Amino acid sequence: MIDRRLLQIIKTKLYDGKAIVLLGARQVGKTTLLHSLFESAEDTLWLNGDEPDVRALFENITSSRLKSLFSGKKNIIIDEAQRISDIGLKLKLITDNIQNIQLVATGSSSFELANKVNEPLTGRKWEYKMFPLSFAEMVSHHGLLEEKRLLPQRLLFGYYPDIVNHSGSEKEILRQLTDSYLYKDILMWESIQKPEKLLRLLQALAFQVGSQVSYNELGTMCGLDNKTVEKYINLLEQVFVIFRLSSFNRNLRNELKNSRKIYFYDNGIRNALIANFNQPELRTDIGALWENFIISERIKFISYNGIWANHYYWRTKDQNEIDYLEEADGKLSAYEFKWSPNAKASSSRSFKNAYPESEFKVIHNGNFDEFIL
Repeated sequence: MIDRRLLQIIKTKLYDGKAIVLLGARQVGKTTLLHSLFESAEDTLWLNGDEPDVRALFENITSSRLKSLFSGKKNIIIDEAQRISDIGLKLKLITDNIQNIQLVATGSSSFELANKVNEPLTGRKWEYKMFPLSFAEMVSHHGLLEEKRLLPQRLLFGYYPDIVNHSGSEKEILRQLTDSYLYKDILMWESIQKPEKLLRLLQALAFQVGSQVSYNELGTMCGLDNKTVEKYINLLEQVFVIFRLSSFNRNLRNELKNSRKIYFYDNGIRNALIANFNQPELRTDIGALWENFIISERIKFISYNGIWANHYYWRTKDQNEIDYLEEADGKLSAYEFKWSPNAKASSSRSFKNAYPESEFKVIHNGNFDEFIL
């Protein structure tokens, strides 16, 4: 079994009087992780918000009813809790009225769970985000040399646990994920009448990985207006399929101020959307593929290691650009991502002049492990 970084982190937070909220896309391993923590505990109650009777159970629930329902239990696990209406208030009822239990709630979307949990559970929860498997987790599982050997496969098929554990079935599993499963919550709650346009938008985003994104251009390509494009992108971000990098601007007048790039949390999902599983050496988009992989792995690394950092990219109106900036503890670090160790790259002169204290480094397939381990 592959050990997940969050397992030990969550262990240290158990039974301290706060709820634990675990967020992440469907199929990243949230339930498996919780079974590792609580499977041997007989006094654990498991509930799944995807089941209609569980949702009905929480309708008009009272503190007295909760005490009766959870009597004698030490651990209460509510999986896919975002499906339960007003879940934040109901989690608050449990934490306020039932002593000496550990409440854990998972959600495959932040827009139903996190937005309705934050205010009611202020000061009463620990919240964590779980991703597909990471390069670091796989290195811990079978060693750095083996995982580096598997790099071409990871670039193509990604790190969803089901993919990693079922070699040879990658395309079939990715097809099932990208057909609708990852977007189940969006299609259900937002009553999207034309899901094919959502898929078309995802495909357009997949082709534009590493490039500046224009909502107007995307709308024209997908037959959607700008507001709908922005709404769909917000929703896709909140179900942990994609994430945005905003442009960094502080000193120069010609720095782009309101632009963004969009990346996928998983390379396999991105490749499935554009139906391209050619080997890295044969691909014209290897630069975008590499950039998506490295940035998503860096995001995982930062999250799991408790690093407080802001993420950006940098570009000016005259096309000077840096792939990725990280700002932490008053320090600005700039990175360019190149697949080949022989590719030449240097920091923009205008960037150096504007931010002389910043550091610059090129990340390629010969030194990338230092960046994400």
